[in-house]
Amino acid sequence: MLRLRCKTREGSQLLQGLTALSTIRELKDSIAGVTGIVGPRQRVMVGFPPENLDLSNVDGTLGELPIKSGDTLIVEEDKSKQNTALPPVSKPLTGIKIERRVVPADNSCLFTSVYYVVEGGIYDPACAPEMRNLIADIVSSDPSNYCEAVLGKTNEEYCAWIRRGDTWGGAIEISILSKFFQCEICVVDTQTVRIDRFGEDAGYTKRVMLIYDGIHYDPLQRQFTERDVPPMTIFSTMDDEALVQALELADDARKKRQFTDVNRFALRCMVCQKGLTGQAAARDHAKETGHTNFGEV
Repeated sequence: MLRLRCKTREGSQLLQGLTALSTIRELKDSIAGVTGIVGPRQRVMVGFPPENLDLSNVDGTLGELPIKSGDTLIVEEDKSKQNTALPPVSKPLTGIKIERRVVPADNSCLFTSVYYVVEGGIYDPACAPEMRNLIADIVSSDPSNYCEAVLGKTNEEYCAWIRRGDTWGGAIEISILSKFFQCEICVVDTQTVRIDRFGEDAGYTKRVMLIYDGIHYDPLQRQFTERDVPPMTIFSTMDDEALVQALELADDARKKRQFTDVNRFALRCMVCQKGLTGQAAARDHAKETGHTNFGEV
C-alpha cells in the first residue's frame, strides 16, 4: 500500500487508500482529488532527505518510479505556479466511472452516505447517532443563526428531533455538514437531473457527491477498473468531469423512473396507521400529532 503524507499550508493529512495505481496520471489524479492540488502544481517527494519524483511522464507506470509498497510520499503545493489550471476535459476519463454505492433505507441514509464519502469510502452504518449528535451540538451552540425561522421549530426542539433515529435529514443537515467537514457537498437529484451544491461559494478545494431519488440518499464514488484500486469518494472542486458523469447517472435513473415524486408518493404513519399522500401531508400530520415515523406504501 502506498501511503502519502500531504504537507500544505493548512497542515498535514494522511492520505490512505491509494494502492497499486497503474499509471502516474492516476496517481496525480488521485492526489488532486483528495488534496485539491492540481497536477501541474504538485511537488511529490520520497525518502530522507526527501527527493523530488519526476512525474512528467504521466503515461508511465508507477513501476518506473523509485518507490515501493509502504513508502511515504510527501506532497506539497508549488506556489510558484499560480496561474496553472486544469485543462478542460472533453470526454470521460479512461477506465473509470462514477457509480452509486447503495446504503440501507433506514431513516439515516443521508448520514451514512455523508460519512462514507467524507471518510474516503468507509462504510459504517453505526455512524448515524454520532452524525446526528454532531449536528445537534453545532445547532445548539449557535441559537442566533439556527433559530426557529431557519429550523421550522425551536432550537431546543430541533436538537431533540434530529437526535432521534427515525427522523430524516435534508438540506439543513447537509449545509451544516458541508461547513463542518470543509468540503462542497453536491446532491444530484434523479427526478429533476439537477445538482444542488452546498458550500459552493465557500472556496473549498474538496468535493463529495450524493445521489437523491426524492426520499433516499446514496453516496457516489469513482470506480476504477483495477480490482485492487479502491474507489475514490473525495474529488477536487475543479473536477467538473465528475459532475458531468454524476448528471449522466441521474439522467439514466430518471429515464428508468428510479425516483420518488415526493408530492404524490403514498405513505403510512407507522404510529397511527393513517394513510397519507406526499411529503407535505406527512409534514402536516407530524405537526398535528407529533408522529414522525412514516413508511412508504
